[in-house]
Amino acid sequence: MRVFRVGRTAIAAVFTGILATATIAGSASAAETIIKFSLDFKFEGPSATFLLPLDKGYYKAEGLNVSIDSAAGSVEPINRVASGTYDMGFADINSLTRFRDANPTAPVKAIFMVYNKPPFAIVGRKSRGVIKPKDLEGKKLGAPAPDGAYAQWPIFVQANGIDASKVTIENVGFPVREPMLAAGQVDAITGFSFSSFINLKDKGVPVDDITVLLMADYGVNLYGNAVIVNAKFAADHPDAVKGFLRAYLKGLKETVKSPATAVDSVLKRNDIAKKSTELERLNMAIRDNIVTAEVKANGYGGVDDARLAKAIDQIGLTYKWKNAKPKPSDVFDASFLPPAADRKFN
Repeated sequence: MRVFRVGRTAIAAVFTGILATATIAGSASAAETIIKFSLDFKFEGPSATFLLPLDKGYYKAEGLNVSIDSAAGSVEPINRVASGTYDMGFADINSLTRFRDANPTAPVKAIFMVYNKPPFAIVGRKSRGVIKPKDLEGKKLGAPAPDGAYAQWPIFVQANGIDASKVTIENVGFPVREPMLAAGQVDAITGFSFSSFINLKDKGVPVDDITVLLMADYGVNLYGNAVIVNAKFAADHPDAVKGFLRAYLKGLKETVKSPATAVDSVLKRNDIAKKSTELERLNMAIRDNIVTAEVKANGYGGVDDARLAKAIDQIGLTYKWKNAKPKPSDVFDASFLPPAADRKFN
């Protein structure tokens, strides 16, 4: 039997090579910027726009290590991002406007508009006598306190001449909102159109008994949910923020083109979700909130300053500013957006 002896120099060279390889791998991992991202709600159809680029590796290709968590309503991601617990999130820009007024030093701004038309809605049942806005008088409205749609209730009331004193507001939790309406314990609820409508249908409420009063069709002229960022994080990592939006835009466009494929990213994270339900929810969001006439004309992600200024004026009709009325630039920072040519709808 022949015995091969390896000299100390050769052994050292082998270990040096292994150490160098490990160092390179470690450096590559260390070079990734970690981004904690907060959704506004559960993993549902519309969250596919954020989850697909995660599953496809688009964030990673930008040198980012992104984690995405669910939340309990449109206000929670604002608090999370403002506090620095999360770096970025998805939240209602109108709630953000009020939050920044109440907390003027809060380091949080919107940087990419996703819901060009908001999904805020009053969802009722015709069998409970709710067909048009004024029908809510004398009725019981179920509304979760942190709900983004409920936050617009004062504007909806004023725009439609509703006597709010004649509407009984019942503070309900998100999980029981649709079940209570299905059971007739309330006459209508506040919510996002694509969530509440699909949930009611899924619980056996006949479609022809469901009334969806999309607030945007009844005088509430606002934008909806946007990507938000912690301002300190953005200042420290501007390239990472821009990279996130590039990756997100790529995933958003793919989701719009092929929602039936994109929704699989949601199903992977929600064991009780049904593909048909979440796909319908996603298709509603794309049709009613994401791909609007304005987006088709101007592209994804941006805002029209004049329209945003009018939205801020409308918020001020039912909300007393604690400080000077915000300007669009106080709420939305367009400097991180991908180039306009890349954001075109196609």
